Amino acid sequence: MTGGGESIAVVGAGSWGTALAVHLSRIGHDVRLWGRDGEIVDRIATDRDNPSYLAGVRVPDRITATTDMSAALAAARFVVFAVPSHGLRAVAHAASRAISEDAVLVSAAKGIEPDSLKRMSEVLAHETGEARPIVALSGPTFAAEVARELPTVAVAASADSEAVVRVQEQFRGTAFRLYGSDDVAGVEIGGAMKNIIAIAAGVVEGLGLGHNAMAALITRGLAEISRLAAAEGGRRETLAGMSGLGDLVLTCTGDLSRNRHVGVQLGRGQSLEQILRGMRMVAEGVRTTGAALALGDRHGIELPITAQMAAVLDGRTPPRDAVEALMGRRQKHEVDR
Repeated sequence: MTGGGESIAVVGAGSWGTALAVHLSRIGHDVRLWGRDGEIVDRIATDRDNPSYLAGVRVPDRITATTDMSAALAAARFVVFAVPSHGLRAVAHAASRAISEDAVLVSAAKGIEPDSLKRMSEVLAHETGEARPIVALSGPTFAAEVARELPTVAVAASADSEAVVRVQEQFRGTAFRLYGSDDVAGVEIGGAMKNIIAIAAGVVEGLGLGHNAMAALITRGLAEISRLAAAEGGRRETLAGMSGLGDLVLTCTGDLSRNRHVGVQLGRGQSLEQILRGMRMVAEGVRTTGAALALGDRHGIELPITAQMAAVLDGRTPPRDAVEALMGRRQKHEVDR
Protein backbone atom coordinates (compact mmCIF):
# COMPACT_ATOMS: atom_id res chain seq x y z
CA MET A 1 0.00 0.00 0.00
CA THR A 2 1.39 3.39 -0.98
CA GLY A 3 0.09 6.88 -1.37
CA GLY A 4 -0.09 8.48 -4.77
CA GLY A 5 -1.20 11.33 -6.92
CA GLU A 6 -0.90 14.28 -4.55
CA SER A 7 1.02 17.51 -5.14
CA ILE A 8 3.60 17.83 -2.36
CA ALA A 9 6.09 20.59 -1.62
CA VAL A 10 9.26 19.84 0.34
CA VAL A 11 10.90 22.95 1.76
CA GLY A 12 14.61 22.33 2.28
CA ALA A 13 17.07 20.65 -0.09
CA GLY A 14 19.45 19.28 2.50
CA SER A 15 19.88 15.58 3.21
CA TRP A 16 16.53 15.04 4.95
CA GLY A 17 14.50 17.19 2.58
CA THR A 18 16.02 15.56 -0.47
CA ALA A 19 15.53 12.07 0.97
CA LEU A 20 11.86 12.77 1.72
CA ALA A 21 11.35 14.21 -1.75
CA VAL A 22 12.93 11.10 -3.29
CA HIS A 23 10.73 8.82 -1.18
CA LEU A 24 7.53 10.74 -1.91
CA SER A 25 8.18 10.82 -5.65
CA ARG A 26 8.90 7.08 -5.70
CA ILE A 27 5.49 6.31 -4.23
CA GLY A 28 3.73 8.29 -6.94
CA HIS A 29 3.52 11.93 -5.84
CA ASP A 30 4.44 15.00 -7.85
CA VAL A 31 7.05 16.71 -5.68
CA ARG A 32 8.45 20.23 -5.82
CA LEU A 33 11.65 20.62 -3.81
CA TRP A 34 12.57 24.13 -2.68
CA GLY A 35 16.16 25.03 -1.83
CA ARG A 36 17.87 28.29 -0.96
CA ASP A 37 21.21 27.44 -2.61
CA GLY A 38 20.94 27.96 -6.37
CA GLU A 39 23.95 25.77 -7.16
CA ILE A 40 22.48 22.80 -5.30
CA VAL A 41 19.05 23.31 -6.90
CA ASP A 42 20.59 23.58 -10.38
CA ARG A 43 22.60 20.41 -9.79
CA ILE A 44 19.45 18.54 -8.76
CA ALA A 45 17.57 19.86 -11.79
CA THR A 46 20.27 19.07 -14.36
CA ASP A 47 22.26 16.10 -13.03
CA ARG A 48 19.51 14.61 -10.84
CA ASP A 49 21.69 14.27 -7.76
CA ASN A 50 22.63 16.18 -4.61
CA PRO A 51 26.25 15.22 -3.86
CA SER A 52 26.60 17.93 -1.22
CA TYR A 53 24.01 16.33 1.04
CA LEU A 54 22.91 12.95 -0.33
CA ALA A 55 25.71 11.49 -2.41
CA GLY A 56 25.05 8.42 -4.53
CA VAL A 57 21.27 8.79 -4.67
CA ARG A 58 19.56 9.58 -7.98
CA VAL A 59 16.83 12.21 -7.74
CA PRO A 60 13.80 10.99 -9.74
CA ASP A 61 12.59 13.02 -12.71
CA ARG A 62 9.23 13.48 -10.99
CA ILE A 63 10.87 15.93 -8.58
CA THR A 64 10.99 19.58 -9.68
CA ALA A 65 13.73 21.54 -7.89
CA THR A 66 13.37 25.30 -7.57
CA THR A 67 14.52 28.36 -5.61
CA ASP A 68 11.13 30.00 -6.18
CA MET A 69 9.10 29.54 -3.01
CA SER A 70 5.78 30.51 -4.58
CA ALA A 71 6.28 28.06 -7.45
CA ALA A 72 7.20 25.29 -5.03
CA LEU A 73 4.14 25.78 -2.84
CA ALA A 74 1.51 26.47 -5.51
CA ALA A 75 -1.51 24.20 -4.95
CA ALA A 76 0.49 21.79 -2.77
CA ARG A 77 -1.77 19.58 -0.63
CA PHE A 78 1.08 18.81 1.78
CA VAL A 79 3.96 21.16 2.65
CA VAL A 80 6.89 19.43 4.33
CA PHE A 81 9.33 21.67 6.21
CA ALA A 82 12.72 19.94 6.34
CA VAL A 83 15.07 22.79 7.20
CA PRO A 84 17.41 23.07 10.21
CA SER A 85 15.58 24.17 13.34
CA HIS A 86 17.39 27.51 13.58
CA GLY A 87 16.17 28.47 10.10
CA LEU A 88 12.58 27.26 10.38
CA ARG A 89 10.97 30.50 11.56
CA ALA A 90 12.38 32.64 8.74
CA VAL A 91 11.58 30.04 6.08
CA ALA A 92 8.06 29.47 7.41
CA HIS A 93 7.46 33.22 7.45
CA ALA A 94 8.60 33.50 3.84
CA ALA A 95 6.39 30.57 2.84
CA SER A 96 3.25 31.53 4.78
CA ARG A 97 1.52 33.62 2.11
CA ALA A 98 2.01 31.04 -0.63
CA ILE A 99 0.63 28.01 1.25
CA SER A 100 -2.79 26.78 0.12
CA GLU A 101 -5.59 27.19 2.65
CA ASP A 102 -6.35 23.44 2.62
CA ALA A 103 -2.73 22.25 2.90
CA VAL A 104 -1.48 20.00 5.66
CA LEU A 105 1.83 21.23 7.09
CA VAL A 106 4.37 18.58 8.04
CA SER A 107 7.23 19.51 10.37
CA ALA A 108 10.26 17.33 9.73
CA ALA A 109 12.60 19.57 11.75
CA LYS A 110 13.88 18.54 15.17
CA GLY A 111 14.89 21.09 17.76
CA ILE A 112 13.88 23.77 20.26
CA GLU A 113 14.06 27.43 19.30
CA PRO A 114 16.64 29.09 21.59
CA ASP A 115 14.95 32.47 22.11
CA SER A 116 11.32 31.43 22.45
CA LEU A 117 11.90 27.85 23.67
CA LYS A 118 9.14 26.78 21.30
CA ARG A 119 8.95 23.37 19.67
CA MET A 120 9.03 23.25 15.88
CA SER A 121 5.28 22.78 15.40
CA GLU A 122 4.72 25.80 17.63
CA VAL A 123 7.09 27.88 15.50
CA LEU A 124 5.24 26.78 12.36
CA ALA A 125 1.86 27.63 13.89
CA HIS A 126 3.09 31.06 14.96
CA GLU A 127 4.34 31.91 11.46
CA THR A 128 1.62 30.31 9.32
CA GLY A 129 -1.47 30.74 11.48
CA GLU A 130 -3.64 28.28 13.37
CA ALA A 131 -6.01 27.40 10.51
CA ARG A 132 -3.99 24.63 8.86
CA PRO A 133 -3.28 21.31 10.61
CA ILE A 134 0.35 20.67 11.53
CA VAL A 135 1.78 17.17 11.76
CA ALA A 136 5.15 16.47 13.40
CA LEU A 137 7.11 13.76 11.60
CA SER A 138 9.77 12.13 13.75
CA GLY A 139 11.49 8.85 14.52
CA PRO A 140 14.67 6.86 13.77
CA THR A 141 15.17 8.09 10.21
CA PHE A 142 18.66 8.47 8.76
CA ALA A 143 18.13 10.31 5.47
CA ALA A 144 20.53 8.14 3.47
CA GLU A 145 18.70 4.95 4.48
CA VAL A 146 15.28 6.38 3.63
CA ALA A 147 16.62 7.43 0.21
CA ARG A 148 18.02 3.92 -0.34
CA GLU A 149 14.61 2.39 0.46
CA LEU A 150 15.80 0.58 3.57
CA PRO A 151 12.98 -0.29 6.01
CA THR A 152 12.11 2.74 8.14
CA VAL A 153 9.41 3.38 10.75
CA ALA A 154 8.43 6.86 11.94
CA VAL A 155 5.65 8.67 13.84
CA ALA A 156 3.16 11.27 12.59
CA ALA A 157 1.80 13.33 15.48
CA SER A 158 -0.90 15.99 15.54
CA ALA A 159 -3.88 17.18 17.54
CA ASP A 160 -5.81 16.80 14.26
CA SER A 161 -6.52 13.08 13.89
CA GLU A 162 -7.67 13.42 10.27
CA ALA A 163 -4.38 15.08 9.32
CA VAL A 164 -2.47 12.22 10.95
CA VAL A 165 -4.41 9.67 8.90
CA ARG A 166 -3.83 11.64 5.70
CA VAL A 167 -0.08 11.76 6.30
CA GLN A 168 -0.04 8.05 7.17
CA GLU A 169 -1.89 7.20 3.97
CA GLN A 170 0.00 9.49 1.60
CA PHE A 171 3.53 9.12 2.99
CA ARG A 172 3.53 5.35 3.42
CA GLY A 173 5.66 3.25 1.10
CA THR A 174 6.73 -0.38 0.95
CA ALA A 175 9.81 0.53 3.03
CA PHE A 176 8.31 3.43 5.01
CA ARG A 177 5.74 2.81 7.75
CA LEU A 178 4.09 5.42 9.96
CA TYR A 179 2.50 5.15 13.39
CA GLY A 180 0.04 7.85 14.45
CA SER A 181 0.03 9.84 17.68
CA ASP A 182 -1.75 12.80 19.25
CA ASP A 183 1.15 13.49 21.63
CA VAL A 184 2.89 16.26 19.72
CA ALA A 185 4.86 17.50 22.73
CA GLY A 186 6.19 14.04 23.55
CA VAL A 187 7.16 13.31 19.95
CA GLU A 188 8.89 16.65 19.44
CA ILE A 189 10.79 16.69 22.73
CA GLY A 190 12.00 13.17 21.96
CA GLY A 191 13.21 14.24 18.53
CA ALA A 192 14.97 17.33 19.86
CA MET A 193 16.63 15.97 22.98
CA LYS A 194 17.93 12.72 21.53
CA ASN A 195 20.50 14.82 19.66
CA ILE A 196 21.92 16.09 22.96
CA ILE A 197 22.18 12.59 24.39
CA ALA A 198 23.79 11.45 21.13
CA ILE A 199 26.58 13.98 21.63
CA ALA A 200 27.11 12.53 25.10
CA ALA A 201 27.09 9.02 23.62
CA GLY A 202 29.77 10.11 21.17
CA VAL A 203 31.86 11.41 24.08
CA VAL A 204 31.56 8.00 25.76
CA GLU A 205 32.72 6.37 22.52
CA GLY A 206 35.52 8.87 21.95
CA LEU A 207 36.86 8.39 25.46
CA GLY A 208 36.72 4.61 25.10
CA LEU A 209 34.56 4.13 28.19
CA GLY A 210 32.96 0.88 27.09
CA HIS A 211 29.55 -0.67 26.55
CA ASN A 212 28.45 -0.48 30.20
CA ALA A 213 28.80 3.27 30.14
CA MET A 214 27.03 3.55 26.79
CA ALA A 215 24.05 1.50 27.99
CA ALA A 216 23.81 3.58 31.15
CA LEU A 217 24.06 6.84 29.22
CA ILE A 218 21.28 5.90 26.78
CA THR A 219 19.01 4.66 29.58
CA ARG A 220 19.47 7.71 31.80
CA GLY A 221 19.23 9.91 28.74
CA LEU A 222 15.80 8.47 28.04
CA ALA A 223 14.76 9.22 31.63
CA GLU A 224 15.92 12.81 31.19
CA ILE A 225 14.05 13.21 27.90
CA SER A 226 10.90 11.70 29.41
CA ARG A 227 11.07 14.08 32.36
CA LEU A 228 11.16 17.15 30.14
CA ALA A 229 8.52 15.79 27.76
CA ALA A 230 6.12 15.22 30.66
CA ALA A 231 6.73 18.77 31.89
CA GLU A 232 5.81 20.02 28.40
CA GLY A 233 2.53 18.10 28.52
CA GLY A 234 3.70 14.93 26.78
CA ARG A 235 3.15 11.35 27.88
CA ARG A 236 6.00 9.22 29.16
CA GLU A 237 4.84 6.18 27.21
CA THR A 238 5.40 8.12 23.98
CA LEU A 239 9.10 8.20 24.79
CA ALA A 240 9.17 4.39 24.91
CA GLY A 241 8.21 4.38 21.22
CA MET A 242 9.75 5.21 17.87
CA SER A 243 10.07 8.96 18.41
CA GLY A 244 11.70 8.44 21.79
CA LEU A 245 13.67 5.27 22.42
CA GLY A 246 13.82 4.34 18.73
CA ASP A 247 15.30 7.66 17.63
CA LEU A 248 17.56 7.81 20.68
CA VAL A 249 19.13 4.38 20.05
CA LEU A 250 19.70 5.14 16.38
CA THR A 251 21.29 8.53 16.95
CA CYS A 252 23.47 7.35 19.83
CA THR A 253 24.84 4.27 18.06
CA GLY A 254 24.63 4.85 14.31
CA ASP A 255 27.72 5.87 12.36
CA LEU A 256 25.61 8.23 10.21
CA SER A 257 24.70 10.34 13.26
CA ARG A 258 26.18 13.84 13.01
CA ASN A 259 25.58 14.52 16.70
CA ARG A 260 27.33 11.33 17.74
CA HIS A 261 30.23 12.34 15.46
CA VAL A 262 30.56 15.66 17.31
CA GLY A 263 30.72 13.84 20.63
CA VAL A 264 33.28 11.30 19.40
CA GLN A 265 35.59 14.06 18.24
CA LEU A 266 35.13 16.00 21.48
CA GLY A 267 36.07 12.85 23.39
CA ARG A 268 39.20 12.52 21.25
CA GLY A 269 40.34 16.01 22.14
CA GLN A 270 39.17 18.20 19.27
CA SER A 271 37.57 21.56 19.98
CA LEU A 272 33.99 22.23 18.98
CA GLU A 273 35.18 24.90 16.55
CA GLN A 274 37.49 22.42 14.81
CA ILE A 275 34.73 19.82 14.55
CA LEU A 276 32.09 22.15 13.15
CA ARG A 277 34.53 23.64 10.67
CA GLY A 278 34.89 20.20 9.11
CA MET A 279 31.14 19.55 8.83
CA ARG A 280 28.83 20.78 6.08
CA MET A 281 25.63 19.47 7.64
CA VAL A 282 24.10 20.69 10.88
CA ALA A 283 24.45 18.81 14.17
CA GLU A 284 21.19 19.95 15.76
CA GLY A 285 22.20 18.96 19.28
CA VAL A 286 24.85 21.68 19.45
CA ARG A 287 22.18 24.38 19.20
CA THR A 288 19.47 22.49 21.09
CA THR A 289 21.50 21.88 24.26
CA GLY A 290 21.27 25.40 25.67
CA ALA A 291 17.60 25.69 24.70
CA ALA A 292 16.71 22.40 26.38
CA LEU A 293 18.55 23.46 29.53
CA ALA A 294 16.62 26.74 29.58
CA LEU A 295 13.34 24.87 29.04
CA GLY A 296 14.22 22.58 31.92
CA ASP A 297 14.88 25.62 34.12
CA ARG A 298 11.50 27.07 33.12
CA HIS A 299 9.78 23.89 34.35
CA GLY A 300 12.06 23.32 37.34
CA ILE A 301 13.28 20.06 35.79
CA GLU A 302 16.75 18.66 36.45
CA LEU A 303 18.64 17.67 33.27
CA PRO A 304 22.08 16.52 34.44
CA ILE A 305 23.34 15.06 31.15
CA THR A 306 22.20 18.11 29.23
CA ALA A 307 23.87 20.39 31.78
CA GLN A 308 27.19 18.56 31.46
CA MET A 309 27.00 18.61 27.65
CA ALA A 310 26.35 22.36 27.74
CA ALA A 311 29.50 22.79 29.83
CA VAL A 312 31.52 20.62 27.44
CA LEU A 313 30.23 22.41 24.33
CA ASP A 314 30.96 25.80 25.91
CA GLY A 315 34.51 24.71 26.73
CA ARG A 316 33.97 25.06 30.48
CA THR A 317 34.40 21.36 31.28
CA PRO A 318 36.65 18.73 29.66
CA PRO A 319 34.67 15.67 28.45
CA ARG A 320 36.24 13.28 30.97
CA ASP A 321 35.46 15.65 33.85
CA ALA A 322 31.83 15.79 32.69
CA VAL A 323 31.60 12.00 32.87
CA GLU A 324 33.15 12.00 36.34
CA ALA A 325 30.66 14.65 37.47
CA LEU A 326 27.75 12.49 36.32
CA MET A 327 29.17 9.39 37.99
CA GLY A 328 29.73 11.32 41.23
CA ARG A 329 26.16 12.55 41.58
CA ARG A 330 24.22 11.63 44.71
CA GLN A 331 22.69 8.17 44.39
CA LYS A 332 18.90 7.97 44.42
CA HIS A 333 15.94 5.83 43.38
CA GLU A 334 16.00 4.98 39.68
CA VAL A 335 12.39 5.96 39.01
CA ASP A 336 11.36 9.60 39.59
CA ARG A 337 8.94 10.01 42.47
